[in-house]
Amino acid sequence: MLIKKTKTINLALQGGGSHGAFTWGVLNRLLEENSRLQIEGISGTSAGALNAAMMLQGYEQGGASGAIKMLDQFWYRLGGLSVFGVSQRSFFDQMMGNWNTDSSIGAMMLDSMGMMFSPHQVNPLRLNPFRDLLNELFDIDVVRNCALFKLFVSATNVETGRVRVFSRDEITADVLMASACLPFAFHAVMIDGEPYWDGGYSGNPAIFPLIYHCQSQDVAIVQLIPMSRPGTPDSPTEIINRFDEISFNSSLISEIRAIDFVRKLIDEDHLKSENSKHYKRMNMHVIKDEPQMLEFGSNSRANTDLDFLLHLKKLGYAAADRWLEENWDSIGERSSVDLKEMFL
Repeated sequence: MLIKKTKTINLALQGGGSHGAFTWGVLNRLLEENSRLQIEGISGTSAGALNAAMMLQGYEQGGASGAIKMLDQFWYRLGGLSVFGVSQRSFFDQMMGNWNTDSSIGAMMLDSMGMMFSPHQVNPLRLNPFRDLLNELFDIDVVRNCALFKLFVSATNVETGRVRVFSRDEITADVLMASACLPFAFHAVMIDGEPYWDGGYSGNPAIFPLIYHCQSQDVAIVQLIPMSRPGTPDSPTEIINRFDEISFNSSLISEIRAIDFVRKLIDEDHLKSENSKHYKRMNMHVIKDEPQMLEFGSNSRANTDLDFLLHLKKLGYAAADRWLEENWDSIGERSSVDLKEMFL
């Protein structure tokens, strides 16, 4: 009888607004491999952190199938909020199958208001239907009790500009809201008397907790934000979109550079001191569909139309399926991506 070898991996989940539905599909596919693929640690930012928290909550309550159901519940409920949004696709966009809302009057109004007014001015009462949804679905105790997984959530300290990584036993609804707090859209979230913004500015996602606190040497990055985008942006929306992509990828590139440097030192046998035992050679993997994600503009990250979320889920599921088929043998043995070519 053929015995399947169980492999262990860590996940690094990028943030990206509603594009996090792509990660929804990825997690769905990976959870289907629960009998042969174990997830040890998850580092998530923004939508990545929300996906991770919902997965842990569902897993604690009903195993892999419970995790899949919890993720479905979260994203379907989020899709139900889209009817209240002012950023809607135009009739022409819907007819052409275009998921971007860049030409939406509502989206253009929000962009203009974001440049002229702060959240403190336009929303002094701090109304946030997303927080209401999270308070309704999220169970702090269940997530904290899910000891099968290590969880790390990143947020950016507004005052210091540094990343703060919250571990599983520190997770609250406020921590998740802070990790997804875009400063032009929401009030900074106060935690322990300090203000926090979106973790993407300082760790999207943070890789170092997976290196220092997990045994597995394999990290799969679920990439939502394209590294490269051909051409020079010329419209204000395109410029802001590309600026955001570069900003949100910068911390990840810095960490990948350090990982690649240590890998080179180990491979070339330069680490011979007593302290060298503290270094690990990491196997890096990337689950992505960059050609498809390049088609979506910056405003589409605020598009919570359920059809769009389901489309992204389908893309993520297919990307994870391809990655498993093409790179299963690499897990535990070697990187399945050329770090220099992709990141450096």
